[in-house]
Amino acid sequence: DKMVDKRILSILSNEGIRQSDTIELIASENFASDAVMQLSGSIFTNKYAEGYPGKRYYNGCENADDIEQLAIDTLCELFGSKFANVQPHSGANANLAVFKAFLKPGDKVLGMDLASGGHLSHGSSANLSGQWFDAHSYGVNDEGLLDYDAIMDQALDLQPKMIVAGASAYPRQIDWEKFRHIADQVGALLLVDMAHYSGLIAGGVYDNPIDYADVVTSTTHKTLRGPRGGVILWNDEAFTKKINSAIFPGTQGGPLMHIIAAKAQCFIEASTDDFMFYANDVVTNSQAMCDVFNERGMPVLTDGTDSHIILMDLSKSKYSGREAADLLEENGITVNKNGIPNDPRSFVETSGIRIGTAAETTRGHDREWFVRLAHRICDILS
Repeated sequence: DKMVDKRILSILSNEGIRQSDTIELIASENFASDAVMQLSGSIFTNKYAEGYPGKRYYNGCENADDIEQLAIDTLCELFGSKFANVQPHSGANANLAVFKAFLKPGDKVLGMDLASGGHLSHGSSANLSGQWFDAHSYGVNDEGLLDYDAIMDQALDLQPKMIVAGASAYPRQIDWEKFRHIADQVGALLLVDMAHYSGLIAGGVYDNPIDYADVVTSTTHKTLRGPRGGVILWNDEAFTKKINSAIFPGTQGGPLMHIIAAKAQCFIEASTDDFMFYANDVVTNSQAMCDVFNERGMPVLTDGTDSHIILMDLSKSKYSGREAADLLEENGITVNKNGIPNDPRSFVETSGIRIGTAAETTRGHDREWFVRLAHRICDILS
């Protein structure tokens, strides 16, 4: 476009080349459809729509109402939820709003430790969730698996007001029902952050937390393959006013109506048979890579995966996670360094890399391709 500044066009072109020339294995990334990307820059960019459908602070919102209601309805149908908020700008914003809705500063929270695969917004001391609340964390055992008995003991001892389940680097199925049982034993609210798994859940290959959690949050851009943003889901009507007012005016101003339009499209795409086949392929491809890594003596945490996530353990390798990620990038493969439980290296270096199969599965690659890729990664790192 002649109207776009030449410097911006140049950077855009460089990113296009980088994406097309790179094998994308960052577990939180994906490739959105052309329709989702077009809607992300649609004429809804021009519309302010503070408030909610039917209750806006500005005039001229009838079409904004329609698109937001469509997004809410399709999202609720997709996950079997009664209520939803599609306004969060990100997953972290969605989590912050849930904290604001149900907690007071200083309340006790129990979330997954960052080093064990949790997320910054689950109570990390580097994040507001760990600075404004009395945040404690649970980890994983020596095999890298969640130990629900240990978490129960911790919860009984701590008596938290809220328990957060969900992860950003945990390859296995999380047992939502066990977390529900733990929360019930201590009278805690259960928040499930399914950001990483929501596309797999929509596709029916990972368990749905909606019947177990009090509140569920997610991003829309990872395995769900939508625009960058967040959502909140719940079933108890008594929570509706609390949650909605915690988003607006509690923690955000006007919603991004262009992104909400793209979210609606993403939820519609995720409701198709094609998406179910895709989700199934993501896990098949991930498990095929794990088999190769284990065969080649490049151990993965938990000995495998139930999701798109693979965590390679480099604690005995000459390469740190950072060095391995840089070396792979030099060879046209992007991953990210990742800490592992009881990591012998520093948080800057780490002893793991996180690999994800969602993006390259979107590109249409099959199991055989992923097997060849896994062998190539082993060749580079050995």
